[in-house]
Amino acid sequence: MCGRFAITLPVDAMARLFEAVPGNDVPGEARYNVCPTTPVAVCTAGDGERRLRAMRWGFVPHWYKTPTDGPLLINARSETIAEKPAFRAACRERRCLIPADGFYEWTRAEGQVPLPWYIHRADGAPLVFGGIWQEWEREGHDRIATCAVVTCAAGPGMDAIHDREPLVLEPADWPLWLGEAGHGAARLMKAAAPGVLAWHRVGTEVNSNRASGPQLIAPVAA
Repeated sequence: MCGRFAITLPVDAMARLFEAVPGNDVPGEARYNVCPTTPVAVCTAGDGERRLRAMRWGFVPHWYKTPTDGPLLINARSETIAEKPAFRAACRERRCLIPADGFYEWTRAEGQVPLPWYIHRADGAPLVFGGIWQEWEREGHDRIATCAVVTCAAGPGMDAIHDREPLVLEPADWPLWLGEAGHGAARLMKAAAPGVLAWHRVGTEVNSNRASGPQLIAPVAA
């Protein structure tokens, strides 16, 4: 799964990365501990252009009466995304790209404090997650745009830390995922190729969702 991540790219850098038109509400400050339900930068495509938008991380199905009317849907499993009532329409029609510097996962030994790991691209480039999005609206509530990160079974090496990983897309895959290059995005839903991801242990400070700062991604002895 993906439950926390870091993103330090300013808005103009994210807009250049995706060749997208940025909105005025896109979070642009460096954040080393992005948590669910907070706004994240999301790239969508439509009407011949890409847009960089702010969305709530936590997908809200159209039948929810309030944004908290059911489970918090921050991830969508690639194996079932096309069949799940909450996700199937978005999987076909509303796919998006979510930029990150890296994400966190934890190894857990019985009776011990969970040990966090920071996972990033080995080449130092930004990570780009495949996601889905949806706008939710109900009478008496503000209209909100929401998103979820698509996940798949973890690849070799990564599977020693966690059995899931976010869908990491290469630049050549972005047009297909966004729907600009026709159909066939399902074939992209697989683990990152060997060597794409790297990881290191980080301090347990990040176990708190209130922690912040660049020290959260600094390596510590494993």
